[in-house]
Amino acid sequence: MTSESNNTHPNGDAEAHRKLNKNDAKTLSLSALGGALEFYDFVIFVYFANVVGSLFFPADMPEWLRQVQTYGIFAAGYLARPLGGIIMAHFGDILGRKRMFMMSILLMAIPTFAIGLMPTYETIGIAAPLLLLFFRVLQGAAIGGEAPGAWVFVTEHVSKRHVGLACGILSAGLVAGILIGSLIATAMHSLYSAEEMSAYAWRFPFLLGGIFGFIAMYLRRWLQETPIFKEMQESQELAEEMPIKSVLKDHAPSVVVSMAVTWVLTAAVVVTVLMTPSLLQKLVMLDPKLSLEANSLAIVCVVIGSITCGALADRFGNGPMMVIFSIGLAISYWVFYSTMLHDTTYLFPLYALVGFFTGLVGVVPAIAVKSFPAAIRFSGLSFSYNVAYAIFGGTTPMVVSLMLREDPLSPAYYVAFVCGVGVLAGLAVMRFRKRLDLITVPA
Repeated sequence: MTSESNNTHPNGDAEAHRKLNKNDAKTLSLSALGGALEFYDFVIFVYFANVVGSLFFPADMPEWLRQVQTYGIFAAGYLARPLGGIIMAHFGDILGRKRMFMMSILLMAIPTFAIGLMPTYETIGIAAPLLLLFFRVLQGAAIGGEAPGAWVFVTEHVSKRHVGLACGILSAGLVAGILIGSLIATAMHSLYSAEEMSAYAWRFPFLLGGIFGFIAMYLRRWLQETPIFKEMQESQELAEEMPIKSVLKDHAPSVVVSMAVTWVLTAAVVVTVLMTPSLLQKLVMLDPKLSLEANSLAIVCVVIGSITCGALADRFGNGPMMVIFSIGLAISYWVFYSTMLHDTTYLFPLYALVGFFTGLVGVVPAIAVKSFPAAIRFSGLSFSYNVAYAIFGGTTPMVVSLMLREDPLSPAYYVAFVCGVGVLAGLAVMRFRKRLDLITVPA
């Protein structure tokens, strides 16, 4: 794991403890904005999955098979994340953080825009779903490099005392991308009829996403390479062998800790944010509009919680915040979900509280970033995060759905169990903080 020297900036102790300046603010704002717009591009597919499925597969295909294949294409984006992330991280550790930071957003913008221009099955037949799958894989590869790349980029720009806040702001930006997708999807369905959506309007969110990506890429031109990478380049301290080989050979404990906290992140996002509205609609017949409104409020609270958790981590340490927010999420989601099964009166305040504790996603990247030395940091974080996200993010909906056959409280059980993993990971960070340097220096 890392030593103190691997996490400080090249200008020494004073640099490591300086306050945020204008350049830091510019780096954080442009990175968070780009992350939000890129994550919008990645998730917008799911909001229009039904329309896309009806247009890109044969009209006589059974509805269940069409749904399976449509969501299979959506899932392909998750499966492509590890490969894309590892490749971009490899070159990010060798050629520079900024180059891959630019590449990831370009790789997202082009396929998103292309989906908006694609001919449907009626026009080109089987080539339509195959092209859709190809573009979705490109999107997955892009997002696999974006999140780890953004976290490494900003944490190597800001001082050590603000690493948690920087990660919290970036995580908030990614979550905001989900909110943007939800709001645009709601607006589209309000403005256009079902016939208009199928005829042409479904293309607008994808075209808009492509434009978002090109704008974000242009804005990122003004960002500078990280001071830490420049220092390693000048002193010839870049990885001499394949960075991923060094990660797996010499940093297994770091990988385990990073994958564990990523598992907590996937449970927090997938179950509490993405699955809960539909679960409540099915189990207690909650009005879809009401559930989505409550979900939007919860996402806003996730943004607030992410920044709060990151800022507190800078003051009190990553480990304690991981423990506190994991316990808070387990309790709040248990109370919320078990209550909703019988009484939805307090839907909004209870879901808002769950959203705030889901803000633990703000401290996860801070733990992972500090788990690897600078020379292989991008590769280490990208491998751990993307492999864990592909495994747990992809299997969580299936596991929770199977558990629901036995007990309607299964989602709460699952979240509580994974939050237990988060508590153990947080305690491990606290236990080895001196040797592993996983806790930032208090302000």
